[in-house]
Amino acid sequence: MPPNPHGSDGTPDPQRPSVYEIRDGQGVQVGNHNVQHNTYEQHVHAPAVITPMEQVEAPAGLIDLPERSPLFVGRDEDMRRLRDTFTASRSRSVVVTAMHGLGGIGKSTLAAHYAERYRAGHSLVWWITADAPTSIDTGLARLAVALQPAVGSLPLEQQTEHGLRWLATHDGWLLILDDLSAPKDAANVLDRLPGGQVLITSRRTTGWHDIATAPLSLDVLKPGQARELLTRILTHHDPAADTDGVDTLCAELGYLPLAIEQAGAFMAETGTTAGKYLDLLGRYPATMYGETAEGGNTQRTMARIWRVTLDRLADTPLASQVLRVLAWYAPDHIPTTLLSDLDDELAVIKALGRLAAYAMITRSGDAISVHRLVQAVTRTADPDDPHRTPAGVGHARDHATRALSRVFRPLDPEAPQDWPVLKALLPHAQTLVSHTDPKDDTGDIVLVLSRLGRFLENQGAVTTARGYLVRCLTGCERVLGPDHPDTLTARGNLAGAYESEGDLGRAIPLYEVTLADHERVLGPDHVETLVSRSNLAHAYRSAGDLGQAIPLHEATLADRARILGPDHPDTLTSGNNLAGAYASAGDLGRAIPLYRAILAAREQVLGADHPGTLTSRNNLAGAYRSAGDSGQAIPLYEAALVDYERVLGPDHPSTLTARNNLAGAYETAGELGRAIPLHEATLAARERVLGPDHPSTLTSRNNLAAAYEMAGELGKAIPLYEATLADCERVLGPDHPDTLISRNNLAYTYWLAGDLGRAIPLHEATLAARERVLGPDHPHTLSSRHNLAGAYESAGNLRQAVPLYEATLAAYKRMLGRGHPETKAVRAHLRRARGR
Repeated sequence: MPPNPHGSDGTPDPQRPSVYEIRDGQGVQVGNHNVQHNTYEQHVHAPAVITPMEQVEAPAGLIDLPERSPLFVGRDEDMRRLRDTFTASRSRSVVVTAMHGLGGIGKSTLAAHYAERYRAGHSLVWWITADAPTSIDTGLARLAVALQPAVGSLPLEQQTEHGLRWLATHDGWLLILDDLSAPKDAANVLDRLPGGQVLITSRRTTGWHDIATAPLSLDVLKPGQARELLTRILTHHDPAADTDGVDTLCAELGYLPLAIEQAGAFMAETGTTAGKYLDLLGRYPATMYGETAEGGNTQRTMARIWRVTLDRLADTPLASQVLRVLAWYAPDHIPTTLLSDLDDELAVIKALGRLAAYAMITRSGDAISVHRLVQAVTRTADPDDPHRTPAGVGHARDHATRALSRVFRPLDPEAPQDWPVLKALLPHAQTLVSHTDPKDDTGDIVLVLSRLGRFLENQGAVTTARGYLVRCLTGCERVLGPDHPDTLTARGNLAGAYESEGDLGRAIPLYEVTLADHERVLGPDHVETLVSRSNLAHAYRSAGDLGQAIPLHEATLADRARILGPDHPDTLTSGNNLAGAYASAGDLGRAIPLYRAILAAREQVLGADHPGTLTSRNNLAGAYRSAGDSGQAIPLYEAALVDYERVLGPDHPSTLTARNNLAGAYETAGELGRAIPLHEATLAARERVLGPDHPSTLTSRNNLAAAYEMAGELGKAIPLYEATLADCERVLGPDHPDTLISRNNLAYTYWLAGDLGRAIPLHEATLAARERVLGPDHPHTLSSRHNLAGAYESAGNLRQAVPLYEATLAAYKRMLGRGHPETKAVRAHLRRARGR
């Protein structure tokens, strides 16, 4: 602090110079005072003697800054950038720096701490709140009075001129113009200043290059800095304050300094934990965004700061509406196409430009980003805020939903060519859905939920997909009614999600109900009814219930041929599905001829290069492989792969499936020198194209491990199986059929490695899970029973092995028949075990 100009008894000391310390805009002169009392009837004062401002020197230590928080943290790099900007110039002309950013990001705080840190290098430091031209005039007038109190007797306009004249005729000062609305508001001042330094803070991001040497953009705090700030606030008065969860809270607040300060002050005053504050923020957002601690500045809250910004955009009413719509999407990479229905293109462009100019949004090409807390405040209704009325917020949500529905409607979740757009829209749809109360779901959001669920199911995120499809069905039943065709479709989609999860216990009953509803509402011969019947047949096949699957596939094929014609694409699909069911039953005598017939029909009806034709070619090759006819399977697989690569491209998911199947055919034929490199290449491609956690990628990893196992490279196979099983359990869940396949394969490889101590418990666990999830007669369950019997036999435990072989043999005879290869294999193993 500067020295006290008073003597020890409080009287002025004529031997000490006057010193000024200005706080919060209040100027106090300290020094000798001569007061003259006039007793005339009319008070007449002698005119003050005013020294020309060119001749007035600033008193030592004259500084005017707002109160600064002792909890200032981080910003070292920003402080250095600011300092470098001012010191880089070797010219004696005025140096102007503009620091811009979102309201609440800490521009004023940084400016005040910069001025305090470097005050010694300036003849004076003067702060002006510059949110309006009149405020700048008032700040310059205060400067003139602080420099020469006699100026206070002049009209305000002359005081302003004296302040400006002093700056124009002196050097070495630092002037801060805080919260400047627009560059033009300071033009008249800056044009008069030949020297000195000017630091401008503003929410405006544009227009500075004409007046500032190096505009600086201020960003949010880094996570560590945000954590330090919140922790210091909480422990400032209570060193034992609970700081658990501060990282999560800071992330939720988007690392915005004002939001962290506001939250910290409230938490410190009320003893609220980070978790509780998050809970309150979720349940009472309107209150919390505007809440301050006792004695806090009610003008310095998140809600108030951004309301002021939007007030400045009142001349562009569409700007507020655009921001309200953007608030319902994910913070980053929002496509401008989602705003196209708000107004004509030029009006929307102008509104976005205005929002960007005040740092409420940032733009990169055709994508928009908004700070997540700006979004949170904007979509929180407040009847006292004209920019956030309940009606306005609700209208914005409905528009955001309609816009997404419009863009989603033509997209096919199963068409790879639509996947890039769907992936770009995914975070925005998920955000909109998460912030919309299900009771407010409309027909538009139901469509969004349907596309979300089907796309995520296709991409392997089956659990998340199922949640969206459950909500979609609930919304359809409420909005459209239980018997509306879209409701029936939603019911079928949910059944499909259960099937993808491996939860056939819920999938099949829902498929059955959906089929009954389709038959009742639309009739037994409606196209959608036939789709429903086909889906149920496929689920029966997945459950290993070929006794129900095959007759239903046969009936569906017959109905489609009668209603749609024998060459209709849906009829051919039914024929393909029936052939697959025959193959699953081991009835290759019927499967292969049907596959051939369907392939020929598709070539004639759809063309040789149609994806359906390529699928038929691939399926026929698979049937030959199952029949042990590698001589026909491999050339057909090779030709199919060439066609897939030519027609769909080398990275199309169907091409990758064809590549995987060819590798499997090489493996079956014992050509491991060709199988393993192809499995490795397919795995690498799937990881790159589909991602490391996609179910098809996990399948490739499992298949590569199996090829290593067949080659006797157990040192490679076992770690890969272990990693694949862990990934399947994490991604698909512990009971998903693919997870159970990985568990079975790992147990079998332990067995081959002679590690029965790990093989047998894992086989037992896999069998128990398959019996519970798939049922006792599912082919995979029978395979597990067979494998466990073999492990018991290898361990010399014939007392458990023989009865298990016998039960497995009986089931295979009943399910697959006496002549099936699996039945024959079990019979041979049982004879061997009995003969020991």
